[in-house]
Amino acid sequence: MTQAPQRVLCALEDIPDGNSKGFPPAPGAFTGLFAIRRGRHVWVYVNSCPHIGVPLDPVPDRFLDSKKQNILCSTHGARFRVEDGFCTSGPCYGEYLEAIRAHVDEQDQVLVPEDAGL
Repeated sequence: MTQAPQRVLCALEDIPDGNSKGFPPAPGAFTGLFAIRRGRHVWVYVNSCPHIGVPLDPVPDRFLDSKKQNILCSTHGARFRVEDGFCTSGPCYGEYLEAIRAHVDEQDQVLVPEDAGL
């Protein structure tokens, strides 16, 4: 079985441990991605709130609340779990962020599917 084509999103060290980082849209896309790192585990989501489709970050790379426990939408204050993107409060309660399958390879590169965010 062949593996789907992947692209390098960034090096693991580019995402500060316990923090988040945003990425511009892939060529041909309109919406960027963002990643959250805890140790060697990285969660990646499309940077779009399910409520009205706006980007989540008020300033670059700021996707987490002040305690760095939840993803926060800057527009309406919706909160999402880091582990699965589930909205726990706000106008899109019960909905999910669009998750992107990601993994860290042996060279400490964060890989996502080639078509992530398209």
